[in-house]
Amino acid sequence: MFRRTTLAATALLAAGALLLTACTGGSAPAPTTTAAPDADASAVIRLVLEPGNLDIRETAGAALDQILVDNIYQGLVSRTPEQDIVPALAEDWTVSDDGLTYTFTLREGVTFHDGQELTPQDVVWSLQTRKDTPEWADSARLANVASITADGQDITLTLTQPDSSFLWNLTGRAGLILKQDDTVDYKTKTNGTGPFTLSSWRQGDSITFARNDAYWGDEAKVAEVVFDYIPDNQAALNAALAGEVDAVTGFDANLKEQVEATGDFALVLGQSTDKGTLAFNQASGPLADQRVRQAIRQSIDHDAFVEALASGETLYGPIPSLDPGYEDLSDVAPYDPEAAQALLAQAGVEDLTLTLTIPSFYDTTIPQILVSDLNEVGITLQVNSVDFPTWLNDVYVNKDYDLSFVLHTEAHDFENWANPDYYFTYDNPEVQRLYAESLAATDEAEAADLLAQAARIVSEDAGGDWLYNGASVVAVGTNITGMPSINVNERLNLAELAKSDG
Repeated sequence: MFRRTTLAATALLAAGALLLTACTGGSAPAPTTTAAPDADASAVIRLVLEPGNLDIRETAGAALDQILVDNIYQGLVSRTPEQDIVPALAEDWTVSDDGLTYTFTLREGVTFHDGQELTPQDVVWSLQTRKDTPEWADSARLANVASITADGQDITLTLTQPDSSFLWNLTGRAGLILKQDDTVDYKTKTNGTGPFTLSSWRQGDSITFARNDAYWGDEAKVAEVVFDYIPDNQAALNAALAGEVDAVTGFDANLKEQVEATGDFALVLGQSTDKGTLAFNQASGPLADQRVRQAIRQSIDHDAFVEALASGETLYGPIPSLDPGYEDLSDVAPYDPEAAQALLAQAGVEDLTLTLTIPSFYDTTIPQILVSDLNEVGITLQVNSVDFPTWLNDVYVNKDYDLSFVLHTEAHDFENWANPDYYFTYDNPEVQRLYAESLAATDEAEAADLLAQAARIVSEDAGGDWLYNGASVVAVGTNITGMPSINVNERLNLAELAKSDG
């Protein structure tokens, strides 16, 4: 998973989280038991990637967003798994017709976990400090903010120019509200306004949240939530069957029969914005030729990845179906090995050898399919499996690679294709222009149409390939309700999670 300017992966150390994650509602189905929810229950959820620290101000990575946003920290607005923007610390908001003025009405009676009251000054300080502190994650998302003021409970943000992504940005880290000049050690402690508080962190093992009895909204339905970090899927399956966990995220859909065998669990597939992305280093060499990149795309059987994962759906462009601007682009690069060979011949390329750099935590299925498919058209693919810090340094930072695969999970991240300095090495001024126009649009439909135009160009340029749109795969105990099932690798709002005895 990738933040827009940072990155994420399923072994996130410094930049994100990538899990194999199409497609039901936002939470798991109702339990089969008729027992009433237990308000004193402890619910245990298996996660894959443990954060290195808890400082959501400065530490990148989806492992933090997954558990801390909504549960511990909140902004003026939030978003549902279906990507709808909803009120949070603000009761409501208005946007001026010119798209330059956003006015939020702050709720009254909200307290931080340390008991201190949330004030309008905390909001102004939080947003202004993030804007002015480049070291804080997503500070650039507030770059267009000219002023932030408070008048009673009304918070007004004035922009220098319209930004169709602004409200969305406030649902993420850019909009999180902290206590002014708080002295908490953010690396190991928390102090938010959410429905849970941090109870304990056993590093290398688990993180435990406790219900916030002073929460401003509806209280959490369980007394505590334990995030049990189990990287291995088989170990997670064993823990589920032994009754040690109540829900398993980042699961392998191929284990459906095993996890459902006892009747205590059900496998749930939810939509996600996870994009299995094959990046092409097109700065020089054979991959600088669009015909070679297109040949690679048309040599790949995208259906094979969905079949191998037993989940997800094919994807032929940079925008997944949950995001604005999505269009079915399967016509751009249909599976056609003969057409791929013809393109290579036109480009004068033969006996081509390329290296795929891929983080070692990914299953061997992905490179195996790629090696086989490319071999069919005469391309030899060598696989370089590396640890994630090496991938970050070589691929993400230094752009030293031919092909690379990671799972980008961040929603609304098309901006990476409009950034020629991003590790994708894709540079198209027309795409950059369309993306800028989409940001400046004050009409949502117009903004989405501009994104769709830009995405088609990226796909037609073979700026990269998108092997699949992953699903959120979750195994949920039949005595559990309210477990999210959409985009669980990105955000895991547990306010409605409930557990019964039966």
